Amino acid sequence: MHAMNYRITLPADYDMGIIHQRVATRGGLLDTFPGLGLKAYLVRERGTDGSPVNEYAPFYLWNTSEGMNAFLRGAGFRSLAADFGRPAVEHWTGLAFAQGPAVDGAPRAASRTTRPIDPADDPATVIETEVEALTERTAAPGVHSAALAVDPRHWELVRFTLWQDAAPPEEHTDRYRVLHLSRPELGSLTAGRQW
Repeated sequence: MHAMNYRITLPADYDMGIIHQRVATRGGLLDTFPGLGLKAYLVRERGTDGSPVNEYAPFYLWNTSEGMNAFLRGAGFRSLAADFGRPAVEHWTGLAFAQGPAVDGAPRAASRTTRPIDPADDPATVIETEVEALTERTAAPGVHSAALAVDPRHWELVRFTLWQDAAPPEEHTDRYRVLHLSRPELGSLTAGRQW
């Protein structure tokens, strides 16, 4: 599994209806994309759920690097870059994935937490603790699914969770609304520990 995210911060007075319309008309294009486990079309709107910014921030879980690469070289990503400028694409190697009790529904919210692994800490120990916490988190009512991944270049962990309703407020966590979820190969994402 590969996790991928890019975040496009928009002006404070940006009409977020433009993003809503973009997702409404183009979101379904990836509903059958090969190699894609899921793509959550995420937005944060300034003043909502404590967000200080307007942001469009799609989050992906890929089953294959071939699928991810096909997307990045394809027309959809080129169109996004033409409209907003080419964003920096964050990428992490998968550590764990689990489906929650609300997996059959359409999630309405998401949360994304990043955490650096301190240079003094053993990465294996930190990751084991985080994998166990993800397993417990995913069993909670209202959880659609959750993933944990690592960027070993910067030794940064990302925990991504989809929620049936609202994402609970957590320290150092960005909360998003899900405008659409493409899930062509959700059932093929490797469940459990990958570390």
